[in-house]
Amino acid sequence: MKNLTIPGRILITLLFVGFLYGIKWLVLDSGYVLNKEANRPEVTQQNGAPYAPPSESNAPAATATPVNQTQPGFNYAPPAVANGKLKGVVELGASGFNSFIIKVDDQRNWKLEKSEFGNSLVLENMATDDDIRAGLKKYIGGMLDFGVSGKDIHFVVSSGAAKAENTNKISRALKQLNYVVNQVTPEQEGTLGLKTVLPDAYAQNAFVADIGSGNTKISWMENGKVTALESYGSKYFQDQIDGQKVYEAVSAKVKQIPQAHRATCFIIGGIPFEMAKEVRQGKERYTVLKAPGAYQLENAKSKAGINIYKAIADGTGCQQFVFDWDANFTIGFLLDLPL
Repeated sequence: MKNLTIPGRILITLLFVGFLYGIKWLVLDSGYVLNKEANRPEVTQQNGAPYAPPSESNAPAATATPVNQTQPGFNYAPPAVANGKLKGVVELGASGFNSFIIKVDDQRNWKLEKSEFGNSLVLENMATDDDIRAGLKKYIGGMLDFGVSGKDIHFVVSSGAAKAENTNKISRALKQLNYVVNQVTPEQEGTLGLKTVLPDAYAQNAFVADIGSGNTKISWMENGKVTALESYGSKYFQDQIDGQKVYEAVSAKVKQIPQAHRATCFIIGGIPFEMAKEVRQGKERYTVLKAPGAYQLENAKSKAGINIYKAIADGTGCQQFVFDWDANFTIGFLLDLPL
């Protein structure tokens, strides 16, 4: 340094100071850290929050169900209906009536126009056949008033309700009113549910679960063919069946679903309906459910349904369960009818 001119010394000093400021900017201002994470690209979670490496405080428990906890919106819009016709269907279920009025076009695109869930109008306080017929006439009259033609009103007995005495009485009364009562097997029910709820765009990577009171239906499509399986429904507790036995049975069933079809589950049924109500955003058609352990429903039927839901989630490892507010297997029955 002593042999340098004064301008030379000044230049070297400025370069040194600039070097120090450069180091400060890299380490402190830019957030760049000189360790093993330095070259890791920034990752964001599905809710947009920055990625945080697992630690004792935020690492998932070893037994946690791998289900989406953030409930992002499900961005899918079904095809629009062009010049559709009104059709109605009533499900005689194990816990009451569910009714649906849809508008369907010649391409079998459909839109829900009206629905009622758990209507017990003709299940309770009707001791005689005359009482049942009178109640049914009133129920049918409401659909006629909405604009559905009498020949386009259909009745379907769910596989879980087929053995109920009240259901048999109602079936007899409907036949006396010249209505056909259609009974479906669990396999048919699973297939019809899939036709209603599974979008074509998801046919190769998703499956369908319908958790009913009398049974649960699991279905998926592979190589153009639908496979449908049946297991316990959410009223299993009434038969004193152990919850662990049900969990293991449902888990074994869903493990038959091909791995490629486990990315998304489209789920319907009474208990999923209750769970979806807690997180629905406005009037969205599709609601992503929380993990089974995040629900604190208290009654016995709800707890049983959550046990089944957990068995499906654990057995498949599926991370996205999407509830469809409009779908029901009986709508699939309507879509199967001649146009």
